[in-house]
Amino acid sequence: MTTTEAARPAAGATAGRTASPAPARRLPRIRTVLVAATAYLIAFVFLFPYVEMVLTALRPQEELLKASYLPSVFAWENFTAFWSGGLAGNLLVTLQVAAGSTVLVLLVALPAAYYTARHAFRGRMAFLVLVLITQMFQPTALLVGIYREFFQFGMVDSIWSLILVNGGFNLAFAVWILHAYFSSIPRELEEAAFIDGNGRFGALFRITLPLAAPGVVTALIFTFIAAWNEFVVALTLTTTPERQPLTVALNSFIGQYEVDWQNLFAGSVIATIPVIILFVLIERKVVGGLTAGSIK
Repeated sequence: MTTTEAARPAAGATAGRTASPAPARRLPRIRTVLVAATAYLIAFVFLFPYVEMVLTALRPQEELLKASYLPSVFAWENFTAFWSGGLAGNLLVTLQVAAGSTVLVLLVALPAAYYTARHAFRGRMAFLVLVLITQMFQPTALLVGIYREFFQFGMVDSIWSLILVNGGFNLAFAVWILHAYFSSIPRELEEAAFIDGNGRFGALFRITLPLAAPGVVTALIFTFIAAWNEFVVALTLTTTPERQPLTVALNSFIGQYEVDWQNLFAGSVIATIPVIILFVLIERKVVGGLTAGSIK
């Protein structure tokens, strides 16, 4: 073997090492810092009102107008006054209205969304557009008609009237969210369940609904929060203080000449906690439900 032939593999190896791709460049450090700083700034802007609400709820009456940001003494009695003042019953009414509206929406939206996703009947798109159009009507624009209707049926000052109204105004969003998620689930999975001996309902409850759990949870959380925060319809349809939701009952702390800021903010903090806990528990499925159908 000549010297030239022996040098060829070494030259090839050197060329291979030279042609290897360079490692990926890392993001500049300044860019990472700017992105993190912007994220913390946005989080601070959104969280600051809640921090101020908690601090005001813990501030004594004589320190409301002081320049100090933190109270010298934390007035925990503002929170205990919430329960002793009878607002616990209003909190229970709010929970009943929100839970009832959510159950009603899911009972109606699940079969409607599943049928429109699995059956290409004539007028399907027109039906979905009509459902979407109902979302354009705000409760405040229909208050007079809603009140007259429930007055004629003797359902004014009733929890059932609030459940029906909140369920009706949140139904369109739930139908569209669930329709998009059911459409993203392959039909072949249900057909395989049919071959295994399952009927339509068996395939629905054993295959489709477990896979559509993120969409169901998304409809659940948005309906629950909307019904929990509703104020105008509840203010119009309820007259007895004991039957009013918490959002209306908190309005009693706002007088003509003064505002009971401590109890108002203490009640607002207590009203916010259940929704925060619910959202934290199912936040991952909510993200999956909102992105359903966006990636094919």
